[in-house]
Amino acid sequence: MNTSKPVSKVLVLDDSPAHAQALKLFFDEHNLIALKVRDSSRLGSVLATNIDLGGVLLADNYGGSVEHAATTAARINTLRPELPVILRSSGDAPLEQLPKPMKNAACAHFNGADLTALREAVDQYIFSLDFPNALVRGIAEITEARLATLFDGVTVQRDTPSVVRDRIIFGEVFSLIPLEGTWCRGYMLMQAEEEPLLGMIERDRAARDAGRGTTQAGFRDLNNVLGELTNLIWGAFKDRFLGARNGREASQVQVPLLVNHKHRYISFGSDNPQLRFQYRLSDAASGQSVSIDQRFVFNLSWSPEDFSENTMDVDDLVESGELDLF
Repeated sequence: MNTSKPVSKVLVLDDSPAHAQALKLFFDEHNLIALKVRDSSRLGSVLATNIDLGGVLLADNYGGSVEHAATTAARINTLRPELPVILRSSGDAPLEQLPKPMKNAACAHFNGADLTALREAVDQYIFSLDFPNALVRGIAEITEARLATLFDGVTVQRDTPSVVRDRIIFGEVFSLIPLEGTWCRGYMLMQAEEEPLLGMIERDRAARDAGRGTTQAGFRDLNNVLGELTNLIWGAFKDRFLGARNGREASQVQVPLLVNHKHRYISFGSDNPQLRFQYRLSDAASGQSVSIDQRFVFNLSWSPEDFSENTMDVDDLVESGELDLF
């Protein structure tokens, strides 16, 4: 697997062992992490969880019959309509004779004997946006540096960046800030679970203010911490990646954001995939940890060919006084 590029998780609903090895090799070569449901009766609960997915690979005979696979396709389309469903044709029935729910849910199809169509579908529907390596690396560097200063004595770990298409909210609290530049327009989303983050805030407060009153933290403290973190990352991102806006960009239209709290769902009015980073802050002494979910949604404008990175070389740092020659 190419570790310099984001990965994407794909839910594989395919019972047949005939093409399993070829698919495994394909997934590894194309930065895909394949997941399988251990018990097909649990598919609904799996789709309803906070699992981040880039798509679904469905065999047209999954569960032993075309009818069962069609029912599965309909459930996916109802529960997670944003996920692209790529259909593997088994040859048991011609494509034109497949049930309507299956054809409606599938965005593409391929034959297990020839993975060319699968490769094209993955490029088009999962990795449809080209995220420059410098952008992915820079986001990770910026965020890890700010997270390391958020609490004393914590270690920061980061999962491999991923491309996701789900619209499920992570945790109970999130902050949202616009990103607008010459090559992109969208949002950065920072999300966290409330209780672990409150616990980390209280631990940090107790260490800093020992013997000087209560260490109990409330939701306002949590809001302040997440807001401060968002501003710090946004400022560094803006300085490093975003150029000055011009009048044409300022007048461009917006699209409404939709949030459904009951279903933990957020939509940015676009089918574009999201670039996702997940970080874990851990304190070895107390055993406490908190996960921070970070997403970049370029739903309003995306021109990676115009992407540029503002980096300072050694001469710049010497001139600015940041470095001295030895």
